[in-house]
Amino acid sequence: MNTKYDVIVVGGGHAGCEAATAAANMGAKTLLVTMDMNRIAQMSCNPAVGGIAKGQIVREIDALGGQMGLITDKTAIQFRMLNRSKGPAVWSPRAQCDREKFIWAWRETLDHTDNLDIWQDQADRLIVENGEAVGIATIWGMEFRAKSIVVTAGTFLNGLMHVGRKQIEGGRMAEPAVHNFAESIAVHGIRKDRMKTGTPVRIDCRSVHFEDMERQDGEQDYHKFSFMGEQRVLKQLPCWMCYTNPDVHKRLNDGLDESPLYNGQIQSIGPRYCPSIETKLVTFPERDKHLLFLEPEGETTNEMYLNGFSSSMPTEIQLDALRQIPAFRDIKTYRPGYAIEYDFFDPTQLLHSLESKVIKGLFLAGQVNGTTGYEEAAGQGLVAGVNAANLCSGSKPFIMHRDESYIGVLIDDLVTKGVDEPYRMFTSRAEYRILLRQDDADARLTEKAFNMGLATKERMDFWTEKNNAIDRIINFCNTASVKPNDVNSWLENHNTTPLHIGAKLTDLLARPQINMTDIYEISPKLKEMVGSLPNRQDEISEAAEIKIKYKGYIEREKLFADKMKRLENIKIKGHFNYEQMTQISIEARQKLAKIDPETLAQASRIPGVSPSDINALLVLSGR
Repeated sequence: MNTKYDVIVVGGGHAGCEAATAAANMGAKTLLVTMDMNRIAQMSCNPAVGGIAKGQIVREIDALGGQMGLITDKTAIQFRMLNRSKGPAVWSPRAQCDREKFIWAWRETLDHTDNLDIWQDQADRLIVENGEAVGIATIWGMEFRAKSIVVTAGTFLNGLMHVGRKQIEGGRMAEPAVHNFAESIAVHGIRKDRMKTGTPVRIDCRSVHFEDMERQDGEQDYHKFSFMGEQRVLKQLPCWMCYTNPDVHKRLNDGLDESPLYNGQIQSIGPRYCPSIETKLVTFPERDKHLLFLEPEGETTNEMYLNGFSSSMPTEIQLDALRQIPAFRDIKTYRPGYAIEYDFFDPTQLLHSLESKVIKGLFLAGQVNGTTGYEEAAGQGLVAGVNAANLCSGSKPFIMHRDESYIGVLIDDLVTKGVDEPYRMFTSRAEYRILLRQDDADARLTEKAFNMGLATKERMDFWTEKNNAIDRIINFCNTASVKPNDVNSWLENHNTTPLHIGAKLTDLLARPQINMTDIYEISPKLKEMVGSLPNRQDEISEAAEIKIKYKGYIEREKLFADKMKRLENIKIKGHFNYEQMTQISIEARQKLAKIDPETLAQASRIPGVSPSDINALLVLSGR
């Protein structure tokens, strides 16, 4: 059996799967080591992909040649575009998926990826020689060697699960924890700490009174995750909404002394933006209800996920509280909610390539970097896999920047600011979100991915065809004119001001009351042009409309991003002894010495480093 590879990926979750396929598709001989081949890409919590800002990450993964978008479209049982009431900069796709079909779609993808082997085993020790990661040893006595190692161990490193006062070691329900491996990394000087996350009770839908709930259907339009994938093929299912009530809150509050979060049993920090139900009650005592979503786990299963009711309370308290909700008065469950604590590593000890600053050839991605969410993990995994392959071939690192992707924002935040709670991506974290829309991820990233060998020629041709079509539409709208007599009555019918002189179609489209579909009514030639684009008319029309409507905002944000790039070009790593610099604040000295930023722009994003500190560094850089 071959035990020598270019890249070894440890962990078969969302980060690991993207890392393994990316490295293999880059031409690296790759091994994926996972504890259970039948749970590859398991959706440990909600079987849903996307959401606010997370949906943009998945579209970026797809534009780069990754797999998550394609697999989501194959297995989606409900799709929605969130934030439609706001501008397109924050539109975010989200899909509920069939949990089991998602796993097997990923398994099929891995099985058909060239240069990729899978080994079912548990990593026990990282092998480091002369400061470089050169392999892993497993609990079954195997030793594999490689030029680079990608660790994507999720919540398994010394995982400890909690239900009330009961504690069981494990990385997920019914799966063992991984011991020794985190220690074999930390012994080389990589800092580790503990985090906590949780998941809700799983409910048997046959016990639910749906007549007491509000139905929420998905959308059936052309939107999807992958720019290339097929439309949704599975049966589309509704989600359901209901609320907690004072009786629920009383039962939970009465049992708070049994909660691991409040009796001292759990010391680590949980996710701020996905709190447990008991945390909601303590944080917002004035609220008499909280919204819950009951979501399907699959196309044919009876199992449903109760979004909004994450808990680690004792099982009987969870069930007693839920029975106070009319829809759940006869509830039957498959298992209780639980919390899990696990080890993670300080991400400020990573380069932007996600390679360790301490151990050469070691890459970390996913929850081991202090993040939460499948999408954040998958985005990191793809970048780590590409850079692990690049290290093997001697190519320069693939670095994603803040003005070109949410993945770039995510990684820069991690390595620059670090984490003191599980990191979750939001649109508000991206200062260039008008440039980072879900509709233009292919415009930002596909050519770059193709040039480095990650995206296929088919994908590149697909983008080129779309880009050319968008340009034709925009050019036509920029040159085609309409006269007042021809369109004024039409404009009045659309509740917008009539023309006094002729105008270009772009001028009309810039009005908030008018969209591209409306323009087709007064320009048969444009409608004919768009109609000649088989199967992609809606997608291309939307992209062209956004570029026309928001042209001014987009150009202004590009100018600002270009100004910030000047600071990105000023390299400062290794140029200063921060601890001896009296020109900057004591806090800045400490933070800069700890992070040792690559550029002045990265230094400017470190919490505690003020604009005056940056000005001082700028002056000293000039000297």
